[in-house]
Amino acid sequence: MNAKYKKLNKDDAALLLVDHQSGLISLVQDFSPSDFKNNVIALADIGKFFQLPTILTTSFDEGPNGPLVPEILERFPDAPFIHRPGQINAWDNEDFVKAVKATGRRQLIIAGVVTDVCVAFPTLSALEEGYDVFVVTDASGTFNLTTQQSAWNRMSQAGAQLVNWFAVACELQRDWRNDMEGLATLLSNHLPNYRNLMTSYSRLQQARNK
Repeated sequence: MNAKYKKLNKDDAALLLVDHQSGLISLVQDFSPSDFKNNVIALADIGKFFQLPTILTTSFDEGPNGPLVPEILERFPDAPFIHRPGQINAWDNEDFVKAVKATGRRQLIIAGVVTDVCVAFPTLSALEEGYDVFVVTDASGTFNLTTQQSAWNRMSQAGAQLVNWFAVACELQRDWRNDMEGLATLLSNHLPNYRNLMTSYSRLQQARNK
């Protein structure tokens, strides 16, 4: 039996950024600090570029988990921001679920810290309620690779699609002609090698036009 290819659709997707908090991020060991921050901000930029409804949430941010990283808040100053007083699973927070449902979207793109709890729990809950869930693996982090792999397996076996931020951008874009310069700039800002590619292409085009 062939599995149906469920493509991300910018008109039916919402972005959920869960617990990217200054304290919790210090627990992330499956990516380097610089790579992880770049991946998270890249995903946020994708949400902004495609104008996806975006929901922010934190857990116990007045305690050791710390505040939301400022770069995310800067990009989404008007997004619903759910400060959970204690619920570990964001889906257990009524305001969070209301915000998700208010988007009217059925595809949920989710990333957070830590992968095995703050991402896995709401992912499993949303799947149970019939949402299509896309977990952005490289914008979610946890303690080690063993924990990472077990969390990924748990979510994928339940029906979540595991993707990286680059794949999210390209699948939402669908066709370079939609806005090649805009997407290429976004990718170049987060992938130095892609910037080299675009610089080479730009020089080639300039030479051809002489």
